[in-house]
Amino acid sequence: MHHLPSPRKKEIVSRFLKQGILLSSELLDSISETDNFESVSARMHTPEGALVMSQDVQHHHGKDINWAEIERVKVMQEKGNTTSYTRAMDNLSTIAPQAPPLPSSPYAVKVISSYAEENTKRDVQDFVDYFNHRFAAIEKILKGRQGMQATISIRHILKKTEKESLALVGMVSSKDTTKNGNLILTVEDQTGSIKVLVNRNKPELYRKAEEIVLDEVIGIVGVSGDKIVFANEVYQPDVPAAEAKKAPDEAYAAFISDLHVGSTKFLPDDFEKFLKWINGEAGNDKQREIASNIKYLFVTGDLVDGVGIYPGQEDELEVKDIYEQYRMCAELLKRIPSRIQMIICAGNHDAVRLAEPQPLFPRTYCTPLYEIPHATIVSNPALINIHSSEDFPGFNVLLYHGYSFDHYVAEVSTLRNQGGYDRADLIMRFLLQRRHLAPTHTSTQYIPDTKRDPLVIDTVPDFFISGHIHKSVSANYKGTTLICGSCWQSKTAFQEKVGHHPEPSRVPVVNLKTRDIKILKFGNQ
Repeated sequence: MHHLPSPRKKEIVSRFLKQGILLSSELLDSISETDNFESVSARMHTPEGALVMSQDVQHHHGKDINWAEIERVKVMQEKGNTTSYTRAMDNLSTIAPQAPPLPSSPYAVKVISSYAEENTKRDVQDFVDYFNHRFAAIEKILKGRQGMQATISIRHILKKTEKESLALVGMVSSKDTTKNGNLILTVEDQTGSIKVLVNRNKPELYRKAEEIVLDEVIGIVGVSGDKIVFANEVYQPDVPAAEAKKAPDEAYAAFISDLHVGSTKFLPDDFEKFLKWINGEAGNDKQREIASNIKYLFVTGDLVDGVGIYPGQEDELEVKDIYEQYRMCAELLKRIPSRIQMIICAGNHDAVRLAEPQPLFPRTYCTPLYEIPHATIVSNPALINIHSSEDFPGFNVLLYHGYSFDHYVAEVSTLRNQGGYDRADLIMRFLLQRRHLAPTHTSTQYIPDTKRDPLVIDTVPDFFISGHIHKSVSANYKGTTLICGSCWQSKTAFQEKVGHHPEPSRVPVVNLKTRDIKILKFGNQ
């Protein structure tokens, strides 16, 4: 085979680099002299998301493959660790290119909304469309509020020359404090932007405005001035007050999160106690009765500790192979009685992209999870319905792992001062009030969806469940039950450094007939 002359090599390398892809030297050497860019590209089926194309992966493609992880284990192979790379290549050979469909279940579990990843490139306009869809969705909610029906656009407000009472909906683009201590918000809609002044002499209004975060969509009632609005009231989309729905029969749901299988801090003895209890092999009579009536188990992310999640993580891993981590995790979850329907989503430690919404677990690494017959795999976030019947509509359950929680604990002083990480319920209430799981642009990494914003809470849930912060908390807010799962990992070095104190091995259990919540403890911490 004749090697390409240097100019041709440079041309092909340059064109692939423009697509964000680097060709490995051995792959470039294998290209014949008569090849051009088009023939090479067509033959390789270049996968979106790949950073380096090598001979091993050039014929594999499909959005169900985590190419960044393939490249990472390739580096491990070059350092002498061949096991993970060999297993990755073997799995690629057996994986169908299409993403797995949403699973169906014989149990009373219905997937209402679970993100299906689109394999497409993104540009600036996608972000514009994404925020426009978010604005429109929340604007519709706000216009249903009393006092907000007669809103006008910012463009028309800017034309006003006299003081006049008005209402508007805007997305907050900046927030400042004047030298007199008043708050100045800059809000915008599709027609323009305007300043809104919140006077500190209106203490109740001022306290509410202090909690406003960037990029949330709010309603404002006030008086127009010279290219400014003086606020008299600020409205958030919030969830309406409603009586908590209750099931007609006795049934329970349990909630766990953050197993972190593979970590040196994973607590296998505690999880073994949980498994014995849920199988009716441990506990007093009342606890065994509850276990026998559990019909649903929610697992809200971070099933494994992952690999390469943060610098130096390898020193805190008992199991350094991501495939083995998921195999071990699946073996544990398979011991959950088959009469219990499990609903599982990913978290930031799982082998799924970090950007939200996180799609379904990839079969590349997580095949054992899909082999659990009574497990329903959904995206993060997702909305599902459980326990419906002919005479009962069931419960809508919103699952969200909670990666954005860190941002709001750090940035919102009222949340921080009222308990921060110890009060996940307050963070969840904060997000429900804004009808969005990550309203601020920088609060989480995200993928702009051009059709809708999947992080908008457009359906009011009966249950809002999360994890991530390693503390179990429950509360009720306007008819919605808020539950944060605990964890199965003892305190890490990072948590010690930042002063975070997890409470592992605790399982909230809800009686769906009464909506009463018990938190069962399976550890000594």
